[in-house]
Amino acid sequence: MNARFKTIILSTLGAVACLYAITQSSCTTDKCKAIACAYGGVCKEGVCICPSGYEGIQCETVTRDKFVGTWTVTEQGTLTGNNIYTVSIEPSYDSAITGITIKNFYNRASSNTGNGNVYAYVKADTVYINQQVVDGDTVIGNGYLEPDAHYAEHGKLTMFYVVRHGKSDYFGYDSVGTPSIWNK
Repeated sequence: MNARFKTIILSTLGAVACLYAITQSSCTTDKCKAIACAYGGVCKEGVCICPSGYEGIQCETVTRDKFVGTWTVTEQGTLTGNNIYTVSIEPSYDSAITGITIKNFYNRASSNTGNGNVYAYVKADTVYINQQVVDGDTVIGNGYLEPDAHYAEHGKLTMFYVVRHGKSDYFGYDSVGTPSIWNK
């Protein structure tokens, strides 16, 4: 009876050890089993790795959406005086998911010298304006977003750019002048 009891105890302990090993290995090896990443995101070690243009815990948010809207611009360039005007940022559907169109850039639409549309792209909290000619001026720059901690629809965009047409009007670009501040 003693040998039989010993066999039962050892068999039970062996079964429990096997069950424990199976549950532990299945839990530690498949951290992505219950995670679904949107828009082509890939789960790695339990975290979604999002493709360019998407963010969020499950890649559910289009990055450029936090830039879209109407912004009040307050700026003073190295050639222009104090200006306050509005721009609108819209998705640029004719380009990649990161593309945006900034309308009335440099207050152009209200000055009857053109439409002031600048094409840019976003990555994380940064907007990039590749060098381009807008209404006869060469424009280049970038800026970074500081989202409002309490209200996601608001934020501050600090823009650094230069507009060149003969002379250059700097807005913090290359550390010349002061940056343009955009508030939403």
